[in-house]
Amino acid sequence: MTPDRSADVVVVGAGQAGLSTAWFLRKYAVPYVVLDAGERPGGAWAHRWPSLRLAGTNHVHDLPGVPLRDPDPCRPAAEVVPEYFAAYERDLGLPVLRPVRVTAVREAGDGRLLVESSAGTRSARALVNATGTWTRPFWPAFPGRGAFRGRQLHTADYPGPGPFRGERVLVVGGGISAVQHLMDLATVGARTTWATRRPPLWRETPWDVDAGRTAVAQVEEAVRAGRPPESVVSVTGLPVTDDVRAARAAGVLDRLPMPARLVEDGAVWPDGTRRPYDAVLWATGFRAALEHLAPLGLREPGGGIRMEGTRVARDPRVHLVGYGPSASTIGANRAGRAVVRDLLDLLGRPAAA
Repeated sequence: MTPDRSADVVVVGAGQAGLSTAWFLRKYAVPYVVLDAGERPGGAWAHRWPSLRLAGTNHVHDLPGVPLRDPDPCRPAAEVVPEYFAAYERDLGLPVLRPVRVTAVREAGDGRLLVESSAGTRSARALVNATGTWTRPFWPAFPGRGAFRGRQLHTADYPGPGPFRGERVLVVGGGISAVQHLMDLATVGARTTWATRRPPLWRETPWDVDAGRTAVAQVEEAVRAGRPPESVVSVTGLPVTDDVRAARAAGVLDRLPMPARLVEDGAVWPDGTRRPYDAVLWATGFRAALEHLAPLGLREPGGGIRMEGTRVARDPRVHLVGYGPSASTIGANRAGRAVVRDLLDLLGRPAAA
């Protein structure tokens, strides 16, 4: 297939990692284009549930060059962050095309890559994948999931607490989203049960630079070895805020081990205890959205992708940002800078604009 356009670099995704990379590519005058599948700016933030206020997020770091300044912490995160991203794209004149869904990336045969999308095929000397995880919610295989007659939904589909007023809800998952859902549902009188595979790890101490570096290093070790990465958040522990302390004191965050199975009207625990539920909310995380890269054969036998920094070890033309250690917002910013340093070497360009 003959490409209808070409660029030195194609960036896939315009969330925090993609926009950070775009800023550094712009700084060093590298020809590039950003293809984003979203209908509007904001990345995954555009899809957060309406009741999630900015104050309830795990901190939104500034994009490079333009600070977020002092937004109202009581406003919905799904409004504040997309507005910030939209202004960033507009004011810097970033070449973001949307909605464009990338369907496959293939070898062109001449040292370049072919990027196939809903807007045609493009040729690139390098590709920066910043598709994140939001479009790939993880639904675990769980005994009885098909038998349960109530509602089942994932964090990716969570509409806010309103539809669950007064209902019995089983929340499954040990991450920040589960904690946020439980506190949210409590505001409408939902009767919740929290189930996790392991006891939650609470972080009572302040989060500082050294702790962040340690967490990122743990995830980085996994991707260097080609193992599927844990999220950075999974190794940081759950932050204890004033709201969390209040919820714990009220019993909202009391936790049970996982049930043995779901049944038609609820769940059964290994000791035979049976509890009825109207809904099960799976706060079980996400997986990296990388299916479009499958034609390049980047995965190791264990299913992971071996990384050297942000560069894929099997193909130095491909960089993954928002993956593994760069999945947090601060990690994404650092990754954008590192990506462009490597790309300048690949493209044979000086490291000065």
